[in-house]
Amino acid sequence: MNKKDVLEIRKQLNLQDSVITRICGCYVDAEKNIKLKTRDAFHSLPEEDAHKYVAIFRQTLSGTLGKNLMNMDFPLAQEAAGGTQEFLLRLRDSKLEDEMLLDEFYEKVITNYDYGQNYYIILIQLTYDIPGKASDGTEMFDASDEVYNAIMCSICPVNLTKPGLGYDTERNMIGERIRDWVVDVPAKGFLFPVFNDRSTDIHSVLYYSKKPEELQEVFIEEVLGSAVPLTAEAQKETFQSLVTETLGEDCDYDVIRNIHDTLNEMIENSKEEPEPLMLSKTDVKRVLEKSGVPDEKMEHFEEHFEEAAGEKATLLASNIAETRKFNVQTPDVIIKVNPDRTDLIETRIIDGRQCLVIAVEDHIEVNGVPVRAMGSPEPDEED
Repeated sequence: MNKKDVLEIRKQLNLQDSVITRICGCYVDAEKNIKLKTRDAFHSLPEEDAHKYVAIFRQTLSGTLGKNLMNMDFPLAQEAAGGTQEFLLRLRDSKLEDEMLLDEFYEKVITNYDYGQNYYIILIQLTYDIPGKASDGTEMFDASDEVYNAIMCSICPVNLTKPGLGYDTERNMIGERIRDWVVDVPAKGFLFPVFNDRSTDIHSVLYYSKKPEELQEVFIEEVLGSAVPLTAEAQKETFQSLVTETLGEDCDYDVIRNIHDTLNEMIENSKEEPEPLMLSKTDVKRVLEKSGVPDEKMEHFEEHFEEAAGEKATLLASNIAETRKFNVQTPDVIIKVNPDRTDLIETRIIDGRQCLVIAVEDHIEVNGVPVRAMGSPEPDEED
């Protein structure tokens, strides 16, 4: 799913359009015991409750594609009888009315979800009558060609409120506050099938993780049956390792600055595209070549890439590039540079020592105090 697809489904998660037809819940304690199970028609919920559930569902489709939201394909084996995709299809097609299927799903989640505290599994059925679109992009609500049927799961931590003092309205006094168990925003979730090019795609699942570095690999493998993708941090580390292995001792400041500038230029040029910028092995090779990596250093690039990431791996450009910072660091000094002004720093050999030279224009501060640049004229009394 691209950004437009995600936003279209997220937009439908409201009380007015009623694309949510059914809601089921399973409350699990820290010892993996089921404490409560519910099944309801969504429109039968009290309005205040429904509003809070909608906020949870919208959160499950939030964040950055490639970091918090990940498209994952099913291996062919999982689409056969007994596979995870086949099970999820049966669960969707049951319209969440088959109690045995629901119990089987809950058991899969409880067995493979590693949390250690109380949590709430919420499962909903979505039925979206996809409006057609005219040539000018306007929606034609009376020209639907397809109904998108899907299930979405949100797994929310349930935390005990902090102890403290509170106002007791009945006794009109300040006293110890009653501690309640509160359902928090979702930590994990998924949407199946995905909504690709405004149509149903049963061959993929969209996975959500509030913390991109905590994907819950066992949950992904056993409940969804998909290959575990590289986390954002792992992609960044893989790229850094790849650059280090490729350049070796010739990894100098100018090349790294050029790589930074090249990646940021590519991200800027693609920011209006619905799909996030993904870099294949060939794309990464072009980035390094464009950034000045010598031809002789590129001879073993493909071998290094496959060892670090895998032959068919792709890296999200925003995961491997620093778009908001550019830091130069030594054991004793950290220089923070506007990422758009990397040209202000260069390397020189001065008196036989390697030095970083920073171009200064008109203003310097030290610990918040404005200081005069070295070599600038003394201010006269009038100044």
